Amino acid sequence: MSFLAENFDAVVIGAGHAGIEAGLSMARLGFKVCVFTINMDSVGNMPCNPSIGGTAKGHLVKEIDALGGQMGKSADATFLQSKMLNKGKGPAVHSLRVQSDRRAYQEYMKKVLEETENLYLKQAEITKIHIENGEVKGVYTHLDTYYSCKAVIIASGTYLKGKIIIGDKSYEGGPDGMFAANSLSQSLIDAGVSLRRFKTGTPARVNKRSIDFSKMQEEKGDDKIIPFSFENTDIGENKVSCYLTYTNKETHQIIKDNLHRSPLYAGLIEGVGPRYCPSIEDKVVRFSDKERHQIFIEPMGLSTNEMYIQGFSSSLPEDVQIKMMHTVKGLENAEIMRIAYAIEYDCVDPLELYPTLEFKKIKGLYGAGQFNGTSGYEEAAAQGLIAGINAALKLKGEEPLILDRSESYIGTLIDDLVTKGTNEPYRMMTSRSEYRLLLRQDNADLRLTPIGYKIGLISEDRYNAFLSKKERIEKEIKRLRKATLSPSEKVNSLLKSLGSVPLSTGIHVADLLKRPEITYDSIAEIDETRQETDFFICQQAEISIKYEGYIEKQLLQVEQFKKMEGKKLPSDIDYLNLRGLRIEAAQKLDKIRPANLGQASRISGVNPADISVLLIYLESLRQ
Repeated sequence: MSFLAENFDAVVIGAGHAGIEAGLSMARLGFKVCVFTINMDSVGNMPCNPSIGGTAKGHLVKEIDALGGQMGKSADATFLQSKMLNKGKGPAVHSLRVQSDRRAYQEYMKKVLEETENLYLKQAEITKIHIENGEVKGVYTHLDTYYSCKAVIIASGTYLKGKIIIGDKSYEGGPDGMFAANSLSQSLIDAGVSLRRFKTGTPARVNKRSIDFSKMQEEKGDDKIIPFSFENTDIGENKVSCYLTYTNKETHQIIKDNLHRSPLYAGLIEGVGPRYCPSIEDKVVRFSDKERHQIFIEPMGLSTNEMYIQGFSSSLPEDVQIKMMHTVKGLENAEIMRIAYAIEYDCVDPLELYPTLEFKKIKGLYGAGQFNGTSGYEEAAAQGLIAGINAALKLKGEEPLILDRSESYIGTLIDDLVTKGTNEPYRMMTSRSEYRLLLRQDNADLRLTPIGYKIGLISEDRYNAFLSKKERIEKEIKRLRKATLSPSEKVNSLLKSLGSVPLSTGIHVADLLKRPEITYDSIAEIDETRQETDFFICQQAEISIKYEGYIEKQLLQVEQFKKMEGKKLPSDIDYLNLRGLRIEAAQKLDKIRPANLGQASRISGVNPADISVLLIYLESLRQ
């Protein structure tokens, strides 16, 4: 017999990266929220690679921070090595990535949750969500304890009916030897939620003492360290190196000889795996022309000898994993401490969600993270933040926060999920954004901090500091446009040394900066009116000037995009009986119920002719 333990405004199921941001955002906005975890020691866990950020993922972390989220601050506080990826390319694809101290990150996050007012952290498995008349009323734990609430955010990660698979062996379980959550799935199915099976995998961990690093290439961090949080300036120095090695023909042959023992190829794995993070056996089959694949050796923390073997995920039997690992240079005597495994889990079809991440058919129920079909800590945290914000705004009776594709990667991520859906674990990439030159990680605060402030997650002090920074950037851009250089011997000598054409007439510094070979710092000695020294101010001014033409083109594209997004579609349109729509388009529109014409145009199966029908329909309503 159940008993009512406590009343909460909201309950968050799961304390991984999505659950943390969801719980913190709601509590910081003044709501009483309880975050449940199956095991208190798994709060903020990194069951896969011990890192935060990466290509496009670094953009998400910066955006989370700009809105008032936690992940960036925690990554800054516990990083071991920092590196900016893609520095050889344009600023649109520069992406920050740090190696984190896994346990330090967990402890830091757990402490943040424990010390946040209005937030309660409890260890229990949620087995059932109480729903009446299509509306959330509360949750039950595995001990049949009842907690009433007005909103529930599911951030279950890979725990829902989790199944660990290694070779021909499989068993129920969550990541890192944790229990699986086996009851909640049926509760969701009973409520009319459609679930599917996805799969992910994680590589082995090996003992540092058994690795021969002399046979590997050392990978050091950057000399100049850029923090994730816009509130931080100096976060310390790199503490460790990573190492690079490669698979070889012998490694690949062992894998090929044992493919019949791979659960992936033997049909023992039901779930769909991530296309952009394949297992090593999948790489060997799919890229059979490649003689080798990169393997990165990454530390798990300062207080452990465990090393993570990045790029070597597998679900092959243990004996095969040992054989193939011992063929890799530097890993000939590697002692495996944790064997690699695949994990299957239940997740939802994100087409069942609004852009707010609330379920269309169940009021007050939200999804976030891997439960929504994504992969990655950063994608999870971004969704958790938005789900938490929107649950809070709904309880306040205020308009929801829906970020669009033209203003954030978070908006792109969520729009992709709820408009296009996903048939495999979704991963954010810079190529997914049409407006990536505008949506750089370096200007995430300029784009999103005013939104975070309006919501209430950005403090007055931080907002005033932001306004001061913005003013200084604008002032420096004006100076660059006004300042001039004359064709003196000093100026032309420097230009020649930089491989640039000497001046024959005077030129504005801004025009000189547009030359590809010229950088802000390279002309510092001839830019006599320069006074600004703050790296971040100078960076923004330089990018704004150097890419001005491209930025203007994208702004025009955004203007067109906004026009389509501004054409709102009534929520009660009877698509199935709207004359002129093709059957496929009518069915897709009826299922997804797009909020506007722009979203409708991005639905798979809806073509320009269908959009014309909708335009005519809207015009008839207007008249």
